[in-house]
Amino acid sequence: MLIIIGLFLLILFISRSPFGKSNSSFASEPKEEITKIEFSGEGKRLVLEKKGESWFVNGKSEARKSGIQFILRILKELKIQSPVSPELFENEIAAKKVIPVKVKVFEKRRLLKSFLVYKTRSNSYGNIMKMKEQSKPFIVCVPGYDGDIGSGFTLKELFWQPYTVFNFLPSQIASVCFDNLTDTASSFSIINRGNHFELSGFDRNLTRWDTALVLRYVSYFAWIPFESWAFGIEKEEKKSIESQPPLYRITVNTNSGRKKSLTLWAMMTGQSGSKVIDSDRLLGKTEDNDELFIMRYFDIDPLIKKRSYFFPE
Repeated sequence: MLIIIGLFLLILFISRSPFGKSNSSFASEPKEEITKIEFSGEGKRLVLEKKGESWFVNGKSEARKSGIQFILRILKELKIQSPVSPELFENEIAAKKVIPVKVKVFEKRRLLKSFLVYKTRSNSYGNIMKMKEQSKPFIVCVPGYDGDIGSGFTLKELFWQPYTVFNFLPSQIASVCFDNLTDTASSFSIINRGNHFELSGFDRNLTRWDTALVLRYVSYFAWIPFESWAFGIEKEEKKSIESQPPLYRITVNTNSGRKKSLTLWAMMTGQSGSKVIDSDRLLGKTEDNDELFIMRYFDIDPLIKKRSYFFPE
Protein backbone atom coordinates (compact mmCIF):
# COMPACT_ATOMS: atom_id res chain seq x y z
CA MET A 1 0.00 0.00 0.00
CA LEU A 2 2.83 2.42 0.87
CA ILE A 3 4.46 1.72 -2.50
CA ILE A 4 1.20 2.54 -4.35
CA ILE A 5 0.76 5.79 -2.40
CA GLY A 6 4.39 6.70 -3.09
CA LEU A 7 3.99 6.15 -6.82
CA PHE A 8 0.82 8.23 -6.84
CA LEU A 9 2.54 11.13 -5.10
CA LEU A 10 5.53 10.89 -7.47
CA ILE A 11 3.28 11.06 -10.55
CA LEU A 12 1.37 13.96 -9.03
CA PHE A 13 4.59 15.85 -8.31
CA ILE A 14 6.01 15.30 -11.80
CA SER A 15 2.83 16.37 -13.57
CA ARG A 16 2.17 19.39 -11.34
CA SER A 17 2.72 22.79 -12.96
CA PRO A 18 4.79 25.14 -10.79
CA PHE A 19 2.33 27.95 -11.55
CA GLY A 20 -0.92 25.97 -11.30
CA LYS A 21 -2.21 24.10 -14.33
CA SER A 22 -5.35 26.22 -14.69
CA ASN A 23 -3.15 29.31 -15.03
CA SER A 24 -0.35 28.00 -17.18
CA SER A 25 -1.35 25.07 -19.40
CA PHE A 26 -1.45 26.78 -22.80
CA ALA A 27 -0.78 23.81 -25.10
CA SER A 28 -3.73 22.15 -26.87
CA GLU A 29 -3.83 18.36 -26.58
CA PRO A 30 -6.36 16.83 -29.01
CA LYS A 31 -7.29 13.15 -28.94
CA GLU A 32 -6.79 13.05 -32.70
CA GLU A 33 -6.39 16.49 -34.30
CA ILE A 34 -7.24 20.16 -34.00
CA THR A 35 -10.03 21.01 -36.44
CA LYS A 36 -10.88 24.66 -35.78
CA ILE A 37 -9.09 27.77 -34.49
CA GLU A 38 -10.80 31.06 -33.66
CA PHE A 39 -9.12 34.44 -33.20
CA SER A 40 -11.06 37.48 -31.99
CA GLY A 41 -10.29 41.01 -30.83
CA GLU A 42 -11.20 44.65 -31.44
CA GLY A 43 -14.61 43.62 -32.74
CA LYS A 44 -13.13 41.29 -35.37
CA ARG A 45 -13.20 37.51 -35.69
CA LEU A 46 -11.24 35.10 -37.89
CA VAL A 47 -11.90 31.37 -38.17
CA LEU A 48 -9.56 28.70 -39.52
CA GLU A 49 -11.41 25.44 -40.01
CA LYS A 50 -10.54 22.06 -41.47
CA LYS A 51 -12.99 20.68 -44.02
CA GLY A 52 -12.04 17.33 -45.48
CA GLU A 53 -8.28 17.44 -46.06
CA SER A 54 -8.04 21.23 -46.45
CA TRP A 55 -8.17 24.25 -44.15
CA PHE A 56 -10.21 27.35 -44.99
CA VAL A 57 -10.13 30.99 -43.88
CA ASN A 58 -13.52 32.29 -42.71
CA GLY A 59 -15.19 29.54 -44.73
CA LYS A 60 -14.13 31.16 -48.03
CA SER A 61 -10.61 30.81 -49.39
CA GLU A 62 -8.30 27.85 -48.88
CA ALA A 63 -5.64 28.53 -46.26
CA ARG A 64 -1.88 28.59 -46.85
CA LYS A 65 -0.52 25.18 -45.84
CA SER A 66 2.71 26.46 -44.29
CA GLY A 67 0.71 28.94 -42.19
CA ILE A 68 -1.56 26.18 -40.87
CA GLN A 69 1.42 23.93 -40.10
CA PHE A 70 3.03 26.83 -38.24
CA ILE A 71 0.03 27.64 -36.02
CA LEU A 72 -0.73 23.96 -35.30
CA ARG A 73 2.82 23.42 -34.10
CA ILE A 74 2.59 26.50 -31.87
CA LEU A 75 -0.74 25.46 -30.35
CA LYS A 76 0.42 21.94 -29.57
CA GLU A 77 3.87 22.82 -28.19
CA LEU A 78 3.36 26.02 -26.16
CA LYS A 79 5.45 26.11 -22.99
CA ILE A 80 6.10 28.81 -20.41
CA GLN A 81 9.42 30.59 -20.88
CA SER A 82 9.10 32.76 -17.78
CA PRO A 83 6.54 34.53 -15.59
CA VAL A 84 5.87 38.22 -16.17
CA SER A 85 6.17 40.64 -13.27
CA PRO A 86 3.27 43.00 -12.51
CA GLU A 87 5.59 45.93 -13.34
CA LEU A 88 6.48 44.54 -16.79
CA PHE A 89 2.84 43.78 -17.61
CA GLU A 90 1.82 47.29 -16.51
CA ASN A 91 4.55 49.01 -18.55
CA GLU A 92 4.41 46.88 -21.70
CA ILE A 93 0.72 45.96 -21.90
CA ALA A 94 -1.58 48.03 -19.70
CA ALA A 95 0.14 51.39 -20.16
CA LYS A 96 0.33 50.87 -23.95
CA LYS A 97 -3.30 49.74 -24.05
CA VAL A 98 -2.44 46.52 -25.90
CA ILE A 99 -5.68 44.75 -26.81
CA PRO A 100 -5.29 40.95 -26.67
CA VAL A 101 -6.20 38.40 -29.30
CA LYS A 102 -8.54 35.83 -27.77
CA VAL A 103 -7.74 32.32 -29.01
CA LYS A 104 -10.06 29.32 -28.98
CA VAL A 105 -8.92 25.90 -30.16
CA PHE A 106 -11.35 23.09 -30.99
CA GLU A 107 -11.36 19.41 -31.84
CA LYS A 108 -14.63 19.11 -33.71
CA ARG A 109 -17.12 20.68 -31.25
CA ARG A 110 -14.99 20.22 -28.15
CA LEU A 111 -13.17 23.29 -26.83
CA LEU A 112 -9.59 22.23 -26.16
CA LYS A 113 -8.12 25.50 -24.99
CA SER A 114 -8.87 29.19 -24.63
CA PHE A 115 -6.36 31.94 -23.80
CA LEU A 116 -5.32 35.55 -24.45
CA VAL A 117 -2.31 36.71 -26.49
CA TYR A 118 -0.89 40.20 -25.93
CA LYS A 119 1.37 41.25 -28.82
CA THR A 120 4.53 43.02 -27.61
CA ARG A 121 8.14 43.68 -28.57
CA SER A 122 9.30 43.28 -24.98
CA ASN A 123 10.54 39.75 -25.72
CA SER A 124 11.86 37.81 -28.73
CA TYR A 125 8.76 35.58 -28.85
CA GLY A 126 6.49 38.54 -29.61
CA ASN A 127 3.91 37.83 -26.94
CA ILE A 128 2.72 37.73 -23.37
CA MET A 129 -0.12 35.29 -22.66
CA LYS A 130 -2.81 34.75 -20.05
CA MET A 131 -5.37 31.99 -19.66
CA LYS A 132 -7.98 34.59 -18.60
CA GLU A 133 -7.96 38.33 -17.96
CA GLN A 134 -7.47 37.83 -14.21
CA SER A 135 -4.88 35.06 -14.60
CA LYS A 136 -1.10 35.37 -14.21
CA PRO A 137 0.77 36.61 -17.32
CA PHE A 138 3.61 34.61 -18.89
CA ILE A 139 6.08 34.84 -21.74
CA VAL A 140 5.28 31.69 -23.72
CA CYS A 141 7.50 29.95 -26.28
CA VAL A 142 7.83 26.81 -28.39
CA PRO A 143 10.93 24.86 -27.34
CA GLY A 144 13.44 24.65 -30.18
CA TYR A 145 11.89 27.57 -32.09
CA ASP A 146 13.43 31.01 -31.54
CA GLY A 147 11.16 32.99 -33.86
CA ASP A 148 8.27 35.32 -33.17
CA ILE A 149 5.37 33.00 -32.35
CA GLY A 150 3.21 36.04 -31.63
CA SER A 151 2.97 36.65 -35.40
CA GLY A 152 0.88 33.49 -35.74
CA PHE A 153 -1.96 34.95 -33.69
CA THR A 154 -3.34 37.38 -36.26
CA LEU A 155 -6.77 38.33 -37.52
CA LYS A 156 -5.39 39.43 -40.92
CA GLU A 157 -6.96 37.24 -43.62
CA LEU A 158 -4.07 37.95 -45.99
CA PHE A 159 -1.62 36.25 -43.61
CA TRP A 160 -3.53 32.96 -43.93
CA GLN A 161 -4.05 33.00 -47.69
CA PRO A 162 -1.51 31.49 -50.14
CA TYR A 163 1.53 33.70 -50.78
CA THR A 164 1.11 33.67 -54.57
CA VAL A 165 1.59 36.52 -57.04
CA PHE A 166 0.96 34.77 -60.36
CA ASN A 167 -0.79 31.46 -60.94
CA PHE A 168 -1.59 31.30 -64.67
CA LEU A 169 -1.10 28.47 -67.16
CA PRO A 170 0.18 29.45 -70.65
CA SER A 171 -3.23 28.52 -72.09
CA GLN A 172 -4.83 31.19 -69.84
CA ILE A 173 -2.51 34.02 -70.86
CA ALA A 174 -3.52 36.53 -73.55
CA SER A 175 -0.50 38.83 -73.11
CA VAL A 176 2.43 39.69 -70.87
CA CYS A 177 4.07 43.12 -70.60
CA PHE A 178 7.44 43.49 -68.87
CA ASP A 179 8.35 47.12 -68.15
CA ASN A 180 11.96 47.58 -67.08
CA LEU A 181 11.68 51.09 -65.69
CA THR A 182 15.43 51.50 -65.16
CA ASP A 183 16.32 50.30 -68.68
CA THR A 184 13.34 50.88 -70.96
CA ALA A 185 15.20 49.49 -74.00
CA SER A 186 15.06 46.06 -72.30
CA SER A 187 11.25 46.10 -71.98
CA PHE A 188 9.10 43.79 -74.07
CA SER A 189 5.65 42.28 -74.50
CA ILE A 190 4.46 38.80 -75.43
CA ILE A 191 1.12 38.33 -77.15
CA ASN A 192 -0.82 35.09 -77.59
CA ARG A 193 -2.09 34.86 -81.15
CA GLY A 194 -4.05 31.64 -81.54
CA ASN A 195 -1.91 29.71 -79.01
CA HIS A 196 1.23 31.03 -80.68
CA PHE A 197 3.20 33.48 -78.54
CA GLU A 198 4.86 36.40 -80.32
CA LEU A 199 7.52 38.71 -78.89
CA SER A 200 7.51 42.42 -79.57
CA GLY A 201 9.16 45.60 -78.31
CA PHE A 202 7.07 48.58 -77.33
CA ASP A 203 8.83 50.68 -79.94
CA ARG A 204 9.01 48.22 -82.87
CA ASN A 205 8.18 44.74 -84.11
CA LEU A 206 10.76 42.05 -83.41
CA THR A 207 11.82 39.04 -85.45
CA ARG A 208 14.08 35.98 -85.09
CA TRP A 209 13.39 35.41 -81.42
CA ASP A 210 13.77 31.92 -79.98
CA THR A 211 10.25 30.45 -79.81
CA ALA A 212 11.26 27.93 -77.12
CA LEU A 213 12.58 30.70 -74.86
CA VAL A 214 9.38 32.73 -75.24
CA LEU A 215 7.26 29.70 -74.37
CA ARG A 216 9.51 28.88 -71.40
CA TYR A 217 9.13 32.46 -70.11
CA VAL A 218 5.35 32.30 -70.29
CA SER A 219 5.37 28.95 -68.45
CA TYR A 220 7.00 30.58 -65.39
CA PHE A 221 3.71 32.35 -64.62
CA ALA A 222 2.23 29.02 -63.49
CA TRP A 223 3.57 29.74 -60.01
CA ILE A 224 5.38 32.83 -58.73
CA PRO A 225 5.30 33.11 -54.90
CA PHE A 226 6.33 35.86 -52.51
CA GLU A 227 8.06 35.42 -49.16
CA SER A 228 5.87 37.32 -46.68
CA TRP A 229 3.65 40.35 -46.16
CA ALA A 230 5.40 43.57 -45.14
CA PHE A 231 2.90 44.31 -42.36
CA GLY A 232 5.66 45.82 -40.20
CA ILE A 233 6.22 48.82 -42.49
CA GLU A 234 4.75 51.99 -40.97
CA LYS A 235 2.18 53.99 -42.95
CA GLU A 236 4.52 56.94 -43.62
CA GLU A 237 7.36 54.69 -44.77
CA LYS A 238 4.95 52.80 -47.04
CA LYS A 239 3.83 56.08 -48.57
CA SER A 240 7.44 57.07 -49.16
CA ILE A 241 8.27 53.74 -50.85
CA GLU A 242 5.29 53.93 -53.20
CA SER A 243 6.16 57.51 -54.16
CA GLN A 244 9.55 56.31 -55.49
CA PRO A 245 9.94 55.19 -59.12
CA PRO A 246 9.60 51.37 -59.25
CA LEU A 247 12.24 49.11 -60.79
CA TYR A 248 9.91 46.83 -62.74
CA ARG A 249 6.25 46.32 -63.61
CA ILE A 250 4.93 43.00 -64.92
CA THR A 251 1.37 42.86 -66.25
CA VAL A 252 -0.56 39.75 -67.29
CA ASN A 253 -3.84 39.84 -69.22
CA THR A 254 -5.80 36.59 -69.36
CA ASN A 255 -8.11 35.21 -72.02
CA SER A 256 -11.02 35.62 -69.61
CA GLY A 257 -10.41 39.37 -69.34
CA ARG A 258 -8.60 39.43 -65.99
CA LYS A 259 -5.65 41.78 -65.54
CA LYS A 260 -2.99 41.41 -62.86
CA SER A 261 -0.08 43.79 -62.51
CA LEU A 262 2.94 43.43 -60.20
CA THR A 263 4.98 46.52 -59.32
CA LEU A 264 8.42 46.06 -57.74
CA TRP A 265 10.56 48.51 -55.73
CA ALA A 266 14.03 48.24 -54.22
CA MET A 267 13.99 47.10 -50.59
CA MET A 268 16.22 48.72 -47.98
CA THR A 269 17.84 46.80 -45.15
CA GLY A 270 19.88 47.74 -42.07
CA GLN A 271 19.43 50.16 -39.20
CA SER A 272 17.95 53.63 -39.62
CA GLY A 273 20.64 55.98 -40.86
CA SER A 274 22.76 53.22 -42.36
CA LYS A 275 20.32 51.44 -44.66
CA VAL A 276 21.47 49.90 -47.94
CA ILE A 277 19.65 48.25 -50.84
CA ASP A 278 18.86 44.61 -50.11
CA SER A 279 20.50 42.52 -52.84
CA ASP A 280 18.31 39.48 -52.11
CA ARG A 281 14.82 40.93 -51.84
CA LEU A 282 12.37 43.39 -53.38
CA LEU A 283 9.11 44.98 -52.25
CA GLY A 284 6.07 44.21 -54.38
CA LYS A 285 2.43 45.15 -54.71
CA THR A 286 -0.51 44.17 -56.92
CA GLU A 287 -3.87 45.81 -57.45
CA ASP A 288 -5.58 43.05 -55.41
CA ASN A 289 -5.09 45.00 -52.16
CA ASP A 290 -3.17 47.92 -50.67
CA GLU A 291 -0.50 45.92 -48.81
CA LEU A 292 3.17 45.61 -49.73
CA PHE A 293 4.85 42.21 -49.68
CA ILE A 294 8.44 40.96 -49.74
CA MET A 295 9.76 38.97 -52.71
CA ARG A 296 13.03 37.09 -53.00
CA TYR A 297 15.01 37.64 -56.19
CA PHE A 298 15.28 33.84 -56.27
CA ASP A 299 11.51 33.63 -56.89
CA ILE A 300 11.05 36.56 -59.26
CA ASP A 301 14.31 36.20 -61.26
CA PRO A 302 12.71 33.93 -63.93
CA LEU A 303 10.51 36.88 -64.94
CA ILE A 304 13.14 39.63 -64.79
CA LYS A 305 14.65 39.22 -68.24
CA LYS A 306 16.08 41.63 -70.74
CA ARG A 307 14.70 41.63 -74.27
CA SER A 308 18.01 40.19 -75.49
CA TYR A 309 17.33 36.98 -73.48
CA PHE A 310 14.97 35.75 -76.23
CA PHE A 311 17.48 35.97 -79.07
CA PRO A 312 20.11 33.32 -79.92
CA GLU A 313 23.70 34.37 -79.37
